[in-house]
Parts: sequence; structure tokens; C-alpha cells
Amino acid sequence: MATQAYSNDDSAIVASRLESWKVLFSSTFVAQWNALAHDCAEPNAFCESWLLAPALRQFDPQGRVQIFTIWRGGELCGLMPVTGNPRYGRWLIPHVQNWLHHNAFLGVPLVRTGYETAFWQAFLGLMDRQPGRALFAHLNGLPNDGPVVTALTHVAHTQQRRFDCVGRTSRAFLQSDLSPQAYFDEAVRAKKRKELRRQKSRLSEEGVLTFLRSDGDEGLEAWAEEFLVLEKRGWKGPNGSALGCVDATRNLFIEALKGAAFAGKLERLDLRLDGKPLAMLVNFLCAPGSFSFKTAFDEDYARFSPGVLLQIENLALLEQRDIDWCDSCAAEGHPMIDSLWAGRRSVGRYSVAIGGAGRRAIFGRLLNAELARNNARASQPGQSLDDMKDRA
Repeated sequence: MATQAYSNDDSAIVASRLESWKVLFSSTFVAQWNALAHDCAEPNAFCESWLLAPALRQFDPQGRVQIFTIWRGGELCGLMPVTGNPRYGRWLIPHVQNWLHHNAFLGVPLVRTGYETAFWQAFLGLMDRQPGRALFAHLNGLPNDGPVVTALTHVAHTQQRRFDCVGRTSRAFLQSDLSPQAYFDEAVRAKKRKELRRQKSRLSEEGVLTFLRSDGDEGLEAWAEEFLVLEKRGWKGPNGSALGCVDATRNLFIEALKGAAFAGKLERLDLRLDGKPLAMLVNFLCAPGSFSFKTAFDEDYARFSPGVLLQIENLALLEQRDIDWCDSCAAEGHPMIDSLWAGRRSVGRYSVAIGGAGRRAIFGRLLNAELARNNARASQPGQSLDDMKDRA
């Protein structure tokens, strides 16, 4: 299906489409997708072809997820996975949303720079005409201060749509003009730095301590297997949340690493003792940003803080010329990374009206009720705005 919208300068007509991913991922389309990722307003590893495509294969084999795209001529200018959901948290409230899985930590669509307004005009226009059973659109994981949200806010206000941020979290974010050592000295108090030096010294007494960094695919399969084993041996294994506990997440991890390496966007770090991995880390480099995707450490050596020692080495990201920042992808208030990275990234969930007057009136009442509950919960210590909604 196709519709029409206008680009930011109101001169170039943009066509939009909503299609099942199962009929979309040809080699030609993927090439256009990769070109879009190279020139997008906001980087998002979780929406790039080498990570989103295997995620869809593993978690949506029935092909229920659709891909919304906008085009100018034959040039792909925007892309977002979309799905319908009959539930909104605990409530039976059908809505349409951008699709995320449990190992996708950012939901901002890929939008070519300059087409941010056109993207939302096209998407919301299509949802108005073909809302199905959805009462509203819900958009997860959007950086609150980014150009894509700025455009969404502008379009909603210009079109007089009810629209609001209904939840937000803040997580560790690395961005600085300082050198790695200067940043470490400024972000971590002196007493803690002394303790970490002592732990590294004591760990070195246990054997030969080595740090390795690699960005290609040499030895990748063996490295990925080591990571999966290391993670599963920790608390995530008994908890059932380690990547290796389920075939789908295991396969996603391996496919994503291979795809990122082929695209030149993978960075692997590991800290080893006599060749044995003590801590391992995966970064996805999507210039000008990067994403710290997964980390694991040997809990038998927890007294030496190997994960922290590896993150200190990871501060070398500050020296990479084409990388301006790194998103930790960590939970809010994470005790380890929050103690090392001074910056914070605010990520929100947004709900916006679609459809005709009746549908919008119902949504307005729902939005008012949710915002009132959020305000009440925010006033209670220990409550999160996101407690009211399960992650999509």
C-alpha cells in the first residue's frame, strides 16, 4: 500500500509503504537499507539490517511484523518495524506500535537526515486512514532530545493531535572531549580509582593478565561461543535470561555479530587471565554513535571487578575519531556503569492520537488517565513511570 506526504521543504513528494518483512528483504532492498543507515538523523544499531533482520527471523517467524518505509523516487528515506498489539500493559487496549524485542534497547526509526517531518506525516497519515482496531499509536525507546522526537512533536502539535511522553528512563551515556584517562580521573572518585588499581594488581598476581580488542571476524565463532558460555555461567543462567538459554536469542547473538563484523561495525573486547576469559564486551559502532550491546564476566573473580576493569579499557572509545558517543543500553541506575560514565541518556515512550474524532476522543480519556497515574506514581518513592506498562 502507498500514500503521499511531503518532505520538510514541502517540495518533494514522498511515497510511503507498509509491507510484511517476509516479502521485503531482497538484496536490493537491504542495500538501500544500509545506505539509509549511513545517512540517518539518529543512529540505531537495533534498526539496522544486520541486527533487525535476524531478530525478525528469530522472533517473528509468522511474519506478523510489518515494515513502514518512506521513499523519494527510488531512494529509501525512512524505516520502522511496526506491529499491532491487543494489550497495553495489563489492559486490553489495542494499539499500533514500533516493534521491539527484549534485546533491542532503542526504538528510534532510521530516518534520512532532512526527512524527519515527512516520516511522521506519512506514518500518522497512514494510521489515520487505516487504523484497524488500534485506538492510538505507541512509540517505544525514542531519545527524548533527538531530532526524530522533535519532528514528531512538531507534527503532532501542527496537526492538533493529542500526544505526550508517557514514560521515560535515564541510562549511562559516554560522551566527552576528554582523553580516556582524564575522563576516568574526573568521573571516578580518587578512593575508587585507588581500589580499582589495587584489584588489577592483585588479579595480575593470579597469572598473565591480557586485554584484547578486535574489530573483524577472525575467530569470531569461537569468541561468540566463549561469551555465551561465560554469560550462562553467571546469574543470568539460572535466571533463564542468558542469551544461550534459548535458541532464538543464541542464534540472534551469533547472527548479529557476524553481520556487524561484515558491515565493519563490530568491536569485541575481552580481559583474560592465562587465556581464560574473565570479562567480555560487545560494542556496535554506528558512527557517529555506538552501542554497548552485551557484557559478561566470570563471577568466580568478582572480588577483582573484571567487568569494571574491562569497562575502563572501553573508555578508549573516546579516542575513536568517527565515534562521538556510546549508549550503555543498560538499565536505569545500573550500579557498575553508572559509577564510570558520568553522562545520561533520556529515553521515552510516546503515545499519539490516530484515526477519526471518536477514536481520538477515547484516546484522550485514556491518555489523561495514564498521565494522572504516572504523576501519582512519580510522587511515591521507589516507583517507576514504566512500572505500569510491560515492555513490548
